[in-house]
Amino acid sequence: MNTSFNFLEKSLELYRYPKRITHPSWQAWDAADELLLDHIQQSQENIKQTRIVILNDDFGALSCWLNEAKVHHVSDSLVSQLACKQNIELNNLDKARITYIDSLAPIPQAPDWVVIKIPKTLALLEHQLIQLQTVVSQNTKIVAGAKAKMIQKSTLALFEKYLGKTYTSLAKKKARLIFCEPDLAIQQKPSPYPSVWKMQQEPFTISNHANVFARQQIDIGARLLIDNLPDCTAKTVVDLGCGNGVLGLCILKRYADAQVIFMDESYMAVASAKLNVQNNLPKEMHRALFIVSNCMEELENNPQVDKVICNPPFHQLNTITDHIANQMFEDARSALKKGGELRIIGNRHLEYPQKLKRLFGGYNVISSDKKFSILSSLK
Repeated sequence: MNTSFNFLEKSLELYRYPKRITHPSWQAWDAADELLLDHIQQSQENIKQTRIVILNDDFGALSCWLNEAKVHHVSDSLVSQLACKQNIELNNLDKARITYIDSLAPIPQAPDWVVIKIPKTLALLEHQLIQLQTVVSQNTKIVAGAKAKMIQKSTLALFEKYLGKTYTSLAKKKARLIFCEPDLAIQQKPSPYPSVWKMQQEPFTISNHANVFARQQIDIGARLLIDNLPDCTAKTVVDLGCGNGVLGLCILKRYADAQVIFMDESYMAVASAKLNVQNNLPKEMHRALFIVSNCMEELENNPQVDKVICNPPFHQLNTITDHIANQMFEDARSALKKGGELRIIGNRHLEYPQKLKRLFGGYNVISSDKKFSILSSLK
């Protein structure tokens, strides 16, 4: 794995988070980062006096390289924040020159630059452009970057709709830049987020912030798991990777004495879960806890949990990977009491059975169909 980022006379050591997770093909930066930094270097003379808002800096490459400026790192991902903090420290950079902001918090007014890594979720980009409407000035320079294949007509249309005239660079190393000129005469438009849909299995109305998985409808894996939830009577349950919280919400409704901890590394996911408990089961808020966490790091080495339910992701940003599921299973085993249960759902082609057998010594198939299996392991 290449960890040495040598670019434009600067050299940094950059890792994804956590640093112990490695893969030969993984880097903590990409060609879009390089294009963005090259453009800023050519366009900005005195970087030290510059206020820069950076959105969706995956692992901190942009924030570390631009550390001489006053940087605001805006992200919906706790893992991205932790990666940036890790890399700031590894390179002995000035921690005081960077401020971390989650995706639902206000963005600072009138930045000199807004630098955007185009996110995988177009809805998140739309949310961020709506936020920027109210903070950019006529003098704010706006530049975005991504793999060329991610920049579609719909992407450019969002910039035009909310911010102003937009055009692109030529592609280089399969990446491309977007330039946008702020037009303060554009009428500010209300946000369509959080979006709302109704569940069929339970009488819930589900609210979803822009970056939440299954934002428009319940995903089929969660639907199957809801029909096969464990007995949670008088149990402490973690809804791990909770998304909008539908699994934990069902447990709160069905088991009047269960305690549910909603955990996700996405700020928008945890906020959505909290909103859904408040809106659908307001009298049960005292039985719910909401934690933004990388897997179960916030409960590390504290075996107080009876059940962990999980619909694991198999990607990080744009990378297909099983390391997140691996960490979820390992963290669950650490947090569970003796005799506690991890219950998961996953695509049948994934190697979850082997992982559970290695960690827990065995597993049971609770249910399955042509695509998914629900697996249970006891500590």
